[in-house]
Amino acid sequence: MHQDSLPSACACTLLRKASRVIGRVYDEALASHGMSIGQFAILRHISRGEPLALSRLAEQLEMDRSSLYRALTPLEKRGWVRTAAGEGRSKCASLTSEGRAAMHAAEPDWSAIQHRVEDEAGAALWKVLRAGLESFTQSVERAGGRA
Repeated sequence: MHQDSLPSACACTLLRKASRVIGRVYDEALASHGMSIGQFAILRHISRGEPLALSRLAEQLEMDRSSLYRALTPLEKRGWVRTAAGEGRSKCASLTSEGRAAMHAAEPDWSAIQHRVEDEAGAALWKVLRAGLESFTQSVERAGGRA
């Protein structure tokens, strides 16, 4: 079969592979803090807008609400996040002092792995990749009807 007639690589499969690899690298960097990169990302997003409506947090993280609620449960059990009633029927999340301390303690290790990943990729590739992923994500959302 000629190369041009082969089916193109599945974008979803390629991105999931990349996500698993990079997630594993970041998870290893944060393991000593007892958190995953997903949990660290949730803590950081909450810290930037607290109290943050859970619907808004789900949007920012590109998660459906039920997945977000499942992800928040261990953070609440550890005493890092508190949820409370917001306006109307909404719920909002805030960091506890323990959650803020856990996030700040993990930041140097997150920063170190972030710099190592960027350095390994090179500044030019990282810049193109970041912009490309942001643009690609928006394109996929439009193609999937979530514009």
